[in-house]
Amino acid sequence: MVKRHNYWIVLVTFIVALMLTAMPLPDWITVWRPAWVAMVVIYWSMALPQRVSIGTAWFLGILLDVLQGSLLGQHAIGLAIVAYVTVKLHLQIRQHPLYQQSLFVGLLVAVYLSLIVWVNGIIGRPPQSWSFLMPVITSMLLWPWLFVILRDVRRRALIS
Repeated sequence: MVKRHNYWIVLVTFIVALMLTAMPLPDWITVWRPAWVAMVVIYWSMALPQRVSIGTAWFLGILLDVLQGSLLGQHAIGLAIVAYVTVKLHLQIRQHPLYQQSLFVGLLVAVYLSLIVWVNGIIGRPPQSWSFLMPVITSMLLWPWLFVILRDVRRRALIS
């Protein structure tokens, strides 16, 4: 079997995650928006830790900062920490069933969002409520489906 190197598909998944993050939503559901970019970074850091890790997460974080008009480096440091933890623990995480992986993803997304809120607090924009943690719940609920979709994409493209 010949291995193909279709790594452009990984790039496409990151672009789709950025688009889902930028997509306008009604006000009542905006607080529930999943952390799409963080979840895709977690998946690819687990699946391809030697190719997608801290540097990729940092770059995506900078793009997310520019996209959302936030403090430059704010999302970058959060995603880099998420990628670091995922790469360090990827062998252990992959052994667990999807519902346990969802708990791990929820924990990582909570750390990521807490870092963003912490940086916002330092620059004088504290959160108005605890609603900033709502994406943790939606990310946990969507993780099994995102995992299956990205796994199938990776297998069909023969990315390894």
